[in-house]
Amino acid sequence: MSKKTAYLGLFSAVAIIFGYVETLIPIFAGIPGIKLGLANLAVLFILEYYSWKEAAFVSLVRILVIGFLFGNLFSIAYSLSGASLSLLVMTLFKRQKGFSLIGVSIAGGVAHNTGQLLIAMLIVENTSLLYYAPALLISGVITGFFIGLLTKETCRRIL
Repeated sequence: MSKKTAYLGLFSAVAIIFGYVETLIPIFAGIPGIKLGLANLAVLFILEYYSWKEAAFVSLVRILVIGFLFGNLFSIAYSLSGASLSLLVMTLFKRQKGFSLIGVSIAGGVAHNTGQLLIAMLIVENTSLLYYAPALLISGVITGFFIGLLTKETCRRIL
């Protein structure tokens, strides 16, 4: 139990630090909402090593701390919607045979961007935001691949 608590605390802190670092990295893709998703490394690690419940805890802690320190209620709403859909999709993909950690991460990256796009359309009450979908889906695949690769390497070195 103490090892689990230590990992949850450690990876919550890692997620918060990565979330902060990500706010310092300018992404000039010209598309709002594109991020590297570094904090998802911690969530994916916990999902791999424990369960969706612990991963949801780490994700929620990260979203609330980063949101209140560096964002606002809208950024928290966007993050919660993206993270919730992402965690649901990653959990479902993880249960299926044939999906590697990288595949699970790619699915999570795409789902995260989809969740944020859906909540953005609800908030602004405008479906024209769907024009961003192709770029967001492509970025979800690319960042999901790299986060999955980093998480796989982290798991190999820690576990």
